[in-house]
Amino acid sequence: MGNDSVSKTLIVIFTLCVVCSVVVSTAAVMLRPLQEQNRLAELNASIRQVAGLPRSDAGDADTGAVVEARIVELESGEYAGEPEVAGFDMVDSARDPQLSAALERGDDIARIQRLPRFAKVYLLKRGDQLDKIVLPLYGYGLWSTLYGFIALEADANTVYGLQFYRHGETPGLGGRVDDPAWRALWRGKRIYESGIGAPVLDVIKGRVAVGDSRASYKVDGLSGATITSRGVGNMIRFWFGERGYRRFLAKNWPQKTGAAPGRG
Repeated sequence: MGNDSVSKTLIVIFTLCVVCSVVVSTAAVMLRPLQEQNRLAELNASIRQVAGLPRSDAGDADTGAVVEARIVELESGEYAGEPEVAGFDMVDSARDPQLSAALERGDDIARIQRLPRFAKVYLLKRGDQLDKIVLPLYGYGLWSTLYGFIALEADANTVYGLQFYRHGETPGLGGRVDDPAWRALWRGKRIYESGIGAPVLDVIKGRVAVGDSRASYKVDGLSGATITSRGVGNMIRFWFGERGYRRFLAKNWPQKTGAAPGRG
């Protein structure tokens, strides 16, 4: 066939497509373990950072800190022996009809569509004493689902930190959920007012007024990112409500979570 023939041109194009497809597929398969390893490392770093630990566990021997992962059944609030802790992903499990349930629209204030049956929680201990409780949470903002962790003090009510490890919110606006200055506002805030009832902590529009008697239950909203701020507030109310961690916290810390609130 001549170089200008249509048949030869089509054969060359087809051959190139096949070769490129094989190369891309092979690279994807070979890199998948590395990608998963990097994803788990990112999650581990976020868990440690939100709990106030260094990103590496190299210094844990000096502090006596141990992070213990446990599986919790959300409906009962009990620790569960299955599924196995290793390899369990709460977000992935929400896509499995056997491990999740569809949410009614009126109940789905976090806009996650399906509720996983199980969650992987993390208990930070120093010696025999519980120091922090790290809980995964996610919900929809303006453009994307925000995935992160919230760390509570040992009273299971006072926030130590909040951190998102993945989202697609607008840089400079909703993307400021990553701003250390905004995340610092969460420390010392409280989820529940008295007992384990409905969560009252919320992200408000504007700033918390100086001298506000309920400042412990309010976080400044992100300027110019009202919908993202509302999404974070909805996320908190959902995951600490009846469908989320409320039963788990009530069963394991029934007295401490009802303590009198402090000032924010």
